[in-house]
Amino acid sequence: MTTEFSIIIPAYNEEKRIGLVLSQMPGSGGHYLVICDGSDSTPTIVSDFSAVHPELDLRCLTYSRRLGKGGAVIEGFINTTTPSVGFMDADASTSVTQMVSLFNALDGADCVIGSRWLPESIVPGRQGIARRLQSRGFNILIRTLFGLSLTDTQCGAKVFKKSAIDAVIGEMVSSGFEFDVELLWRLSLKGYVIKEYPITWQNQGGSRVRGMDIFRMLRSLVSLRFSGGPGSG
Repeated sequence: MTTEFSIIIPAYNEEKRIGLVLSQMPGSGGHYLVICDGSDSTPTIVSDFSAVHPELDLRCLTYSRRLGKGGAVIEGFINTTTPSVGFMDADASTSVTQMVSLFNALDGADCVIGSRWLPESIVPGRQGIARRLQSRGFNILIRTLFGLSLTDTQCGAKVFKKSAIDAVIGEMVSSGFEFDVELLWRLSLKGYVIKEYPITWQNQGGSRVRGMDIFRMLRSLVSLRFSGGPGSG
């Protein structure tokens, strides 16, 4: 590892799924920040795991209000100071080991995002055909609206140089699942280099994204693109 890194894990009511990603942390290096804004026992599970593994730099921040995926990641960004920072899904569909590989790939880039659609990627438990078509259609729309020539903006594995994050975080307006697109868009507007990286990704099921979430996401993205908000061009 060439630089110190932090991994942010949004965890809204993840008591049934957080255990796997916690088990991958020991021996991987880095700092870990779990953002809990739900009402279940996720904070207790994280706290108990941290007590058993005092060698880990593992923190859990709890919030009484619903932050949304993007809001949780922003709270993580605010509360990290390492030169590199990233975020991943609480279900470990992408492993901590994969995240470390993304951090190692930051050399020559400001942002590295995992992609499930690159030829070298390994996706043993692919989603159903309807969800895959939905994903591909979403990516085409994002290319059209935002000019992002990326294959997979929504994969929950992304790492950044903290200096790049600090340059755009004050302009962010999204707090939901559309957050990823806005963040990549704002980085690209400022000329930061974004690179995709092949990953091994396991479909864990139990997705938090529902039909109405997708509709709201698209509505928010169209509004964002044409609102002329901070930093837009």
